[in-house]
Amino acid sequence: MATLFERIIDREIPARRVWEDRECIAFLTISPVTTGHVLVVPRVAVDHWLDAPAPLMAHLVATARTIGAAQLAEFGGERSGLVVQGYGVPHLHLHVFPTSGPEDFRDLEGREADAADLDDAAARLRHRLTADGAEHVSD
Repeated sequence: MATLFERIIDREIPARRVWEDRECIAFLTISPVTTGHVLVVPRVAVDHWLDAPAPLMAHLVATARTIGAAQLAEFGGERSGLVVQGYGVPHLHLHVFPTSGPEDFRDLEGREADAADLDDAAARLRHRLTADGAEHVSD
């Protein structure tokens, strides 16, 4: 049976996508820690990050870096948080979110956000990525 993320990748389930390329997609989580919280997910099914080929991990981190910089520029924060947790959905995913302190890392489940707020955050992040010259911004 396909995981939730595989179903999102295959567009069986809608998501607020902000990035798409041949190797990965990135979309807003419905339970953000902070505004703009994104998951970067490889298109290939990999359960644990240690099982991912090194070039794929490098690409995921580079994508997360681009998104993290755009998040800070758009939503503010002191740093960009990056976490590879691996629980919840058995498919590798990187959490990327603007953060202003260690308390933001205590609960990666966040809290369910209002759909309009998620739509706004996704639009703002896509706009910022485009303005920053990113080539793989999703629409």
